[in-house]
Amino acid sequence: MTNEIYALRNYAHIGDSVWEVFVRTYTITKTSNAKLLHKITTDRVNATFQKEMLDFITDKLTEEEQEIARRARNLPIPVGRRAIQATYRQSTAFETLIGYWYLHNNERLEYFYSLFKTTTFFN
Repeated sequence: MTNEIYALRNYAHIGDSVWEVFVRTYTITKTSNAKLLHKITTDRVNATFQKEMLDFITDKLTEEEQEIARRARNLPIPVGRRAIQATYRQSTAFETLIGYWYLHNNERLEYFYSLFKTTTFFN
């Protein structure tokens, strides 16, 4: 594997965690019911939802961010994920962007967080 693939995978790895913390932080303002907290979180921390979020922000990405997302979509994927390959690739691209912003541009990450909060997906 090249260094670029390692970097993209690392961004996706941290981005997955950062996204989950963001969603969990959001959900605790909605309810204190443990079962409902879990449902709200799992409805938003999954490949399908993350693909929808990427679709939502694609037109707001810079050229550099579009390139990061494109390269992340083209990463080799685990064999077990092939059934939902297209969705999984988009989700990985989303997580990669979240990780990239978290490590290199927190202001940009906060900008997208504010956009996500205004969508019907989060209400």
